[in-house]
Amino acid sequence: QYEAIGFEGVFSTQVYGPPFVPLAAASTVTTRLKLGTGIAIAATRSPMETAMAAMDLDRISEGRAVLGLGTSVSSWTSGIYGTPDIKPLTHLRETIEVIRHIEAGAHRGLQPYEGTYFKAHFEDMLQTAPPQRARIPIIVAALREKLVRLSAEIADGVIGHPMWSVDWTVNKMAPAFRDELQKQGRKREDVLVSIWPWVAINDDKAQAIEDARSTVAYYASAGQYESFFAEHGFLAEAKACQAGIEANRDITTFKHSVPDAMVETFVAAGSLDEVRVKLEPLWAVADHLCPAPPMWNLAPEIIQGYSERIGQFVMAELGN
Repeated sequence: QYEAIGFEGVFSTQVYGPPFVPLAAASTVTTRLKLGTGIAIAATRSPMETAMAAMDLDRISEGRAVLGLGTSVSSWTSGIYGTPDIKPLTHLRETIEVIRHIEAGAHRGLQPYEGTYFKAHFEDMLQTAPPQRARIPIIVAALREKLVRLSAEIADGVIGHPMWSVDWTVNKMAPAFRDELQKQGRKREDVLVSIWPWVAINDDKAQAIEDARSTVAYYASAGQYESFFAEHGFLAEAKACQAGIEANRDITTFKHSVPDAMVETFVAAGSLDEVRVKLEPLWAVADHLCPAPPMWNLAPEIIQGYSERIGQFVMAELGN
């Protein structure tokens, strides 16, 4: 359906399971749609497995794979996946380097790799089939400036976190991105910028805000996001959400610690025209937008309704 509407591509998230399987399924019923991991959490698997999964997906889809990678947060990587403590940026940088090493050499015979986190001699590895493409695009998910700069330095693109506000995107992250590109001697057109705004299209704006409130509260409840919300002027609200989740894991018990103004800072909520106006400044920065519906604490049919309205929005923008 998304291919027929005119979407350029889709992303599959990694919440618990790996994101490659749904994309492989999608590849069998599409011919044009780009298929991206959005994101594959770098710490949850060996870079070897990530590289092979990405190359398999690219082969199955005949060259349509996009490998989106990210660090996630320690409460997720350690608390759910049980991974050892790492320095996330160092680990992600090495993961990308290892993937490029394997991608370039698995079909020829790999030289040993000795890194901080990944070490392999590859002596018993048989040569694989040649990759579908010599280089699968790797795009890096970023919340703050360090990952934006890492993207501009070594990746093929950057994914703006769904919590990026319009102001944060245009006035903080975009200048850092441009500055790092200049330092690295890279051209803007060589690095993709993908912005992922939360979008709640509903003619009843109050309902749209209410439906999106839990999504904002969820992120605000994470301690590692505290400084991010503080920079937006919502430190007290973030602390209230953190206290709420420590006392009771049920978001409904603390979601109203997030006022309407905070929801509207991070979510494009309202009628189609209101959403269009809210998102318009992002086009000065982005190559494409990947709008996502609010989803925390909502019934599946409500999420589906918001997803369908996003599809209608895209169709209207494309003149379909």
